[in-house]
Amino acid sequence: MISTFAAWAALLLFAGGMIYAALKDVATMTITNRLVLLLAAAYMVFAPLAGVGSDEMLTAASVAAIVLAGAFLLFSLGWIGGGDAKLAAVAVLWLGADQAFTYLLYVAVVGALFTLALIQLRRMPLPGFLQQAAWTGRLLGASHGVPYGVALSVAALLLLADSPSFSAVI
Repeated sequence: MISTFAAWAALLLFAGGMIYAALKDVATMTITNRLVLLLAAAYMVFAPLAGVGSDEMLTAASVAAIVLAGAFLLFSLGWIGGGDAKLAAVAVLWLGADQAFTYLLYVAVVGALFTLALIQLRRMPLPGFLQQAAWTGRLLGASHGVPYGVALSVAALLLLADSPSFSAVI
């Protein structure tokens, strides 16, 4: 009973956190450390309650650390933001080591599609009511980057069903 409740709570928290990260990244081009730390701490609390074993948690944490190191390399090259690097690692933590490669593949595909769509949107004139919003200027300004938190979040949500953290409810 408790594992089912914990898995549902974890599912809602993780999915909500990833959706929030995507929306926040679109609106402000930032992903807060507070959100990433909340998701990491919540994993440590909810994963064992949901029935994830300590070996599986340790393996997921090890793979997440590798993803974090690789993502910080990309950050140091200026290809992604620091929040993106941390969000990718915490998503791998939640999804599990077995899903890491698939997750990164999904991130690449979703990110490419989102980037192409954004390039097309940036070529189109904005309706008047959107020209006033600060977030549209950041999102659609030709000199701005791509809020990659969207791809990171969508990829994670697509893989939720295969995550060991949520096996009790899905």
